[in-house]
Amino acid sequence: MLIGEYNHSIDVKGRIIMPAKFRDDIGDVFYITISQEKGQCLKVYSPTEWQSFFEKVSSIKESDKIAVRFKREVLSHSAECNVDKQGRILLPDMLIKYAGIEKDVAVVGQGSYIELWSYDKWTKYNNEEAEVDEEKFAEHLSSYGL
Repeated sequence: MLIGEYNHSIDVKGRIIMPAKFRDDIGDVFYITISQEKGQCLKVYSPTEWQSFFEKVSSIKESDKIAVRFKREVLSHSAECNVDKQGRILLPDMLIKYAGIEKDVAVVGQGSYIELWSYDKWTKYNNEEAEVDEEKFAEHLSSYGL
């Protein structure tokens, strides 16, 4: 299970250390793509989770112009990354730019996948979320049995 938050820096070559716990859970191959929240973060999948996601995206009908736009964007902004001997993955420039990653990266477990955030965006996101009406928030989560 991919849980927890880790903070790392991206080096000048575009590599980040993937936490050992996550490498143990996923292995040496990661699939990275953009999130559906445009420009926010990157999503990192194991080969198994990527296959499931890819099958869903591949089932999009060409007649569904809105979904085809999503399919084109997400698949053109995806990459397979291998872990090197130091536990790092190389992020393609297009993904670094998309997520606005400059130096510090928040590596955040989301159960079945990982998110990579610019640390500044992650901090801002968490501060904005703190301003949510707690009562409405709790009520909304109760619909999921939480």
